[in-house]
Amino acid sequence: MTKAKQAPKPVFKSLQRKLWWQRWSISAPRMTIKNHLPWPLRVIVIAVVLGLSAAIAMWAYDLGRSFTGFNKEATAAQLAEIQEKVTQVSAERDRFQTTVNAAESQLNMERSLQAQLTRQIKTLESENSKLKDDLSFFESLLPTNTGAQGITIRRFKVDMAEPGQLRYRLLLMQGGKLVSDFTGNYQLLVTLAQEGKSAMMTLPKPDAVDKFKLSFKHYQRVEGVLALPEDATVKSVQIKVLEKGTMRAQQSANL
Repeated sequence: MTKAKQAPKPVFKSLQRKLWWQRWSISAPRMTIKNHLPWPLRVIVIAVVLGLSAAIAMWAYDLGRSFTGFNKEATAAQLAEIQEKVTQVSAERDRFQTTVNAAESQLNMERSLQAQLTRQIKTLESENSKLKDDLSFFESLLPTNTGAQGITIRRFKVDMAEPGQLRYRLLLMQGGKLVSDFTGNYQLLVTLAQEGKSAMMTLPKPDAVDKFKLSFKHYQRVEGVLALPEDATVKSVQIKVLEKGTMRAQQSANL
């Protein structure tokens, strides 16, 4: 009888060992902790937490702005001051621009007036030269001891009008009491220096004889411009007045 009662002990110990192993092994059932707070209270708690977080964030933002010197009221005042300065600078710029425009207009007027005066001076100089020629002519109307020819060359001038262009001017007069119309022509002999050598240029060319004809009774102005060879330097110019191939007068001018 005693042996029959002691037989279940190994089985009981085996069951205890199995339960203990299941409890502490990986395959043991997990524990679940349930929150017993109702959802309205949970929403209120979440809202309070979010509000506190936003308040802390705003406080940190304002504190950071105060540390960096950024103040909204101060910035608005500085912006207003800058705008006022910009307005003042713009007004001053407009005043300066008006002054500059007036000065430019005055300068343009003065330049135009100066150019006009320069043209008038040149015109007066030309007229003065012609008046001197006329005076010289009228002074020469008195009887002169010029012989039978009676042709006189007055005020023979040569100058360079532009590089490569020679300008000449003269006044031809016929003196005496009883004079007839003079018909003839004139020639120009130009002495040049070109490439270190002397050269002579005789005008007119055969195809331009008509441009050198003369026809007057008391006086005639003669002027013209000659085209010179390149790199040529004029030394002197001689003019000859001819009547039917006979020389009636001549004169030279140096440049």
